[in-house]
Amino acid sequence: MKNIKEQTLSAVIACYKDGEAIPIMHKRLTEVFNKIGCNYEIIFVNDGSPDNSEEILEQICLIDKNTTAIFHSRNFNSQNAFTSGMKQAIGDAVILLDGDLQDPPELIEDFFEKWNEGYDVVYGSRVEREATVLMNFAYKTFYRLFNKFSYLEIPLDAGDFSLMDRKVVDAINNTSETDRFIRGLRAWVGFKQVGVPYKRVERKFGKSTNNFLKNLNWAKKGLFSFSYFPLEFMSLFSYLIVALSAVALITYVIFYFLYPGAPKGITTLIVLVLFIGGIQLLSISILSEYIRKVLDETKKRPLYIIKKILNNKKNNN
Repeated sequence: MKNIKEQTLSAVIACYKDGEAIPIMHKRLTEVFNKIGCNYEIIFVNDGSPDNSEEILEQICLIDKNTTAIFHSRNFNSQNAFTSGMKQAIGDAVILLDGDLQDPPELIEDFFEKWNEGYDVVYGSRVEREATVLMNFAYKTFYRLFNKFSYLEIPLDAGDFSLMDRKVVDAINNTSETDRFIRGLRAWVGFKQVGVPYKRVERKFGKSTNNFLKNLNWAKKGLFSFSYFPLEFMSLFSYLIVALSAVALITYVIFYFLYPGAPKGITTLIVLVLFIGGIQLLSISILSEYIRKVLDETKKRPLYIIKKILNNKKNNN
């Protein structure tokens, strides 16, 4: 059992258009950490929010020295915002939360208990979520298909909301890939992991920045980052096309000699050309996704650019 008073927890909150939710998140996190009785720091990462998030965070940092605010020069996406906060965090364990209050800070108490039991990663498992039937079906289908086709098993219905031990955070921070998928990296580094079930509520303030196309892009990012299935599927399908073509050619030759007077229509030829052309385009698009990922990795651009940091504890240690 760890000594609670000697432990430091770091909460990293990725914020984008969450100005109304930030003060409530800060209050609830402070109450949770005071109830636990540990040392803590709260790190808000303002990922280029166009609202008044910056002004709100500046006010909070003036009155609470346990709160750090990181301001990015523009929006770099939530995964890079989490990475920015994880590299700033000094805690023995780091907790990731979205800034829209869909993930309840009070669940951190359960995370903390599991961490003290010896688990290195404690993640929130969304057994229920306030969303449309279609979106619920889409989310559940994604995780199950991902685990089926990926070389890596990601816990079902687990998002970024989690507590990670310092050694896990360091391992993830040391990975060099630029197109980051935190929940995938969290599973990839290993260590002892456990889930805590909870209900994910709807966003309380503002309008969600997620939509069908963005969720589809997240699914594609995860699949191409942790699966070779698209390439393997393309290869297997190519073998199938070659086999079918050979059968079709043999069948054609047999019919040519058995029924020499049969009409030689061009329709079948057009259909075959269109079908094979479609397969070629699909194959090229799959290859282009992997090539794009290789190109992004070779650019070596920074994952984010920090405009300023308030209450920078890391530089003070």
